[in-house]
Amino acid sequence: MMDTIMGLYADQPFWFWAALAAAILGVEVLTGSGWLLWAAASAGVTAILTAIFDVSVPTALLAFALLTLFSTLLARRYLPRPLVEEGVDINDNVARLVGQRGAVVSAFAGRSGRVFIDGKEWAAEVDDGETLETGAAVQVTGVAGARLRVRRA
Repeated sequence: MMDTIMGLYADQPFWFWAALAAAILGVEVLTGSGWLLWAAASAGVTAILTAIFDVSVPTALLAFALLTLFSTLLARRYLPRPLVEEGVDINDNVARLVGQRGAVVSAFAGRSGRVFIDGKEWAAEVDDGETLETGAAVQVTGVAGARLRVRRA
């Protein structure tokens, strides 16, 4: 079996590396990690090197390893990181309101009232128990179920 693979590589090194690049890229598409892109690109560049130059197997393996290493390190250093923190649900439209400012729509009776924030009216409770009158500026400090926790802004 190993004899067959080495014979195939000896006959067609370009296609061997091109197939490896395609296989790695296929795994990247399935996983979506982003990290295998650099190995796939490195295998593609190694395929081009073997097509242009008469490169031995150890030299091609070394070129692939070095290209993968350097391209991954450069990507990690220079490509932007995601803006969303790990573990934060970007689809949680209530939790994203924390820190937003708004206005009281109906005066708070006890700790409960209604506020207008981000184009919507929300049920809210005041953090410190102070009385908030209609029109008072508030800031969201947290979420308790479907109710916002607010304080005077």
